[in-house]
Amino acid sequence: MDSIRSQPFKTSDHTDHQVSIYAATKKSNEMMAHTYAHLYGIATTGLRFFTVYGPWGRPDMAPMLFSDAILHERPINIFNHGKMSRDFTYIDDVIEGLVKVIDNPAKSSKNFDTNLPNPSASTAPYRIYNIGQNAPLSLMNFVETIEEALGMKAKKNFMDMQDGDVVSTYADVSDLIQDFDYKPSTSLQSGIAQFVIWYKDFYKV
Repeated sequence: MDSIRSQPFKTSDHTDHQVSIYAATKKSNEMMAHTYAHLYGIATTGLRFFTVYGPWGRPDMAPMLFSDAILHERPINIFNHGKMSRDFTYIDDVIEGLVKVIDNPAKSSKNFDTNLPNPSASTAPYRIYNIGQNAPLSLMNFVETIEEALGMKAKKNFMDMQDGDVVSTYADVSDLIQDFDYKPSTSLQSGIAQFVIWYKDFYKV
């Protein structure tokens, strides 16, 4: 969530210098959730999703916007001139992660050190996990994968970076693997292919 940090992003990283309102609301949500866990003993698990895509996605997100524009031969906006990468995570992988986590409520950490606090754990029943592909791919790779699945080339409008955006995201999912023996595994090619099948059927194109 910070503008400049080493990658992959670990849940143990401190995220105290937000660069967008969007990121600040996510951070405040985690802080309030911890407070409830501390005050009332409510087992609380926070999940950080990384660039989720797939069928029934939000219409204002890149897969939907790009597909609609490409099919109607309108240009797509590519920020930072394409020099960006994201940890694209297919929706089915996110759901599988949710199912695994929801059946295992957070517990207090017996090894929590108040002098060196780990932001992802607590003496309260509180835990944070990343759910991401753990494999960042370039924005241009993402665009090319959509082009291939649609069988059409995009008209590209290269633009400067947006304020509050980040160049790259990359999830460390080692805690997810350790605690649940789980790691998202759907490739971008497979996920986009499934998305395009759904998109064409839903919008009858």
